Formats: sequence, C-alpha cells, structure tokens
Amino acid sequence: PRLQPTISLLPQTPRGDGRNRTQPPPLGFAAAVGGGKPAATAAMAGHGQDRKTIDLEDGWAFMQRGITKLINILEGKPEPQFSSEDYMMLYTTIYNMCTQKPPHDYSQQLYDKYREAFEEYIRATVLPSLKEKHDEFMLRELVQRWSNHKVMVRWLSRFFHYLDRYFITRRSLTALRDVGLICFRDLIFQEIKGKVKDAVIALIDQEREGEQIDRALLKNVLDIFVEIGLGNMDCYENDFEDFLLKDTTDYYSVKAQSWIVEDSCPDYMIKAEECLKREKERVGHYLHINSEPKLLEVC
Repeated sequence: PRLQPTISLLPQTPRGDGRNRTQPPPLGFAAAVGGGKPAATAAMAGHGQDRKTIDLEDGWAFMQRGITKLINILEGKPEPQFSSEDYMMLYTTIYNMCTQKPPHDYSQQLYDKYREAFEEYIRATVLPSLKEKHDEFMLRELVQRWSNHKVMVRWLSRFFHYLDRYFITRRSLTALRDVGLICFRDLIFQEIKGKVKDAVIALIDQEREGEQIDRALLKNVLDIFVEIGLGNMDCYENDFEDFLLKDTTDYYSVKAQSWIVEDSCPDYMIKAEECLKREKERVGHYLHINSEPKLLEVC
C-alpha cells in the first residue's frame, strides 16, 4: 500500500511570529512562467498598472502543471517536492487572474475549474483504483484514497485561496474545501457506499464469531462516513448504521434461538451479558459513540 505523501509547500513561520503564512505576497506572473525577473522586482510589478494581462488559457495551463505535480506526488510518482517559491507562483497566478479588470477577471471560471480538477482526477484515477478491488482490499484502498484526497483539497484550496477570501464570500458560494469534499462524496462515496457497507458489516460479523479483524481499518472507514457528511451524521446513519442495526437484530435473533435450545437459563443470561459487553467494546473501538444505545437496544 502507498504511504501517505508528505508535501511541504509553505515556509515555516519563525518563532515569535504568529502571522498567517498561508497568504504569501503577490508575485508577478512573468516570474512564475520564467520571465526572468527577480522575485522582489516581479512582486512589485504585480501591483503596477502595467501588469501584463494573463489570459485564461495561459494562466490555467500554468496552474494545471502545478495540479499535475501535486497528483504525481499523491500517486507516489517521482516528483520534486513543492518549494515555497512554487507555492507563491501558483497562488499569485490565481491572485492576478482574479484581480484583472473585466473582462479579464476569471474568478468564476477558476472556481469552476477548481472543481473540474477534482472531478477529472477522480474519474481517471481514483474511482478505477477502487472498483478493481474488493472486500478488505477495497476498504484499505478507500482509506488511502480519502487520506490523499484530503491532502489534495488542503493544498489546492491554498493555491486558490484568493477565491475563498473574496469571490466566494461575495457570491455566497460553497467554500473551496467543501467543494473538494463534495466531489469525493458525489463521485466516489455514492458509487461504492453499498459495497463498503457490506464489507464493513461482514468484518463485524466475523469478529462476533471470534475472528480477529483489523479494528483500526474499520475505525478509519467509518470515520469517512462521518466526515463525508460535512457536519451532519446522515451518511453514517442512513448508509451504514441502519444496515448494521438490522444485521445485528438478525444475528442475535439466530443466536438466541440456538441458545434457548442448547443452554440453561443461567448460561443463556451469561452469554447475553457477554454479548452486550462485547458490543459496547465494539463502539469504543470503531463505531460512533451515537451508535451505542441503538446497538444495545437490538441485541
């Protein structure tokens, strides 16, 4: 399995300086595309009236190279890490393209292309990698892909941060972070949530039968159901918990019928108490805490 990449983009904030370092000073587009100007000169030129207009095609081509570099790092391909200068160039390209006078203010187009960058990567790479795997292997791939996706959201939203600060605020649009997470929810989670739910419940039933399972894996998978809800529990409750409760009801209904026939009343009660104890432990290890009273009610 791939290791989560470490992407170092921003210069470290010196001790004693609490200023926000996620908004670097504007850097001229000419320097970003190899115009030959020193960084300081380019930065001052970026504020001047003679700043060169960047058309959408050229500006996006430059941003696309940065996005491709990020994707290559996520995919484990040989690629140098981002330097602070790389980050400043990408940030400044977006800044300049959003602050040009109409009709060259490309804020809306860049907002749309930000979303499209995620959609293209998901359809071309992420979804196929998940569909070719099954059961526990699929769950492991999902956890890795979700981790990578959050890294991609974190850094692309910083490249495009100027949109969040002004354009998105004025238009009351969905924030960049949420746009990225919604792409994962709509294009990946909705596509495979049924198989994921079945694989998780199968592992839980294996554990109930005394087999050892990877509890950390289940915790990571079920955290996705919670996180993908963007602040509410609908995905966890509707796409997983409801099915778990039905499976639990069916599982213990069969067990109870067997125990009534095979065991004395004291032995039956001992087994029932032990199952309740184990279900509580299950919540502590990987289920959401809200599931505990519901789970114990159907045992």
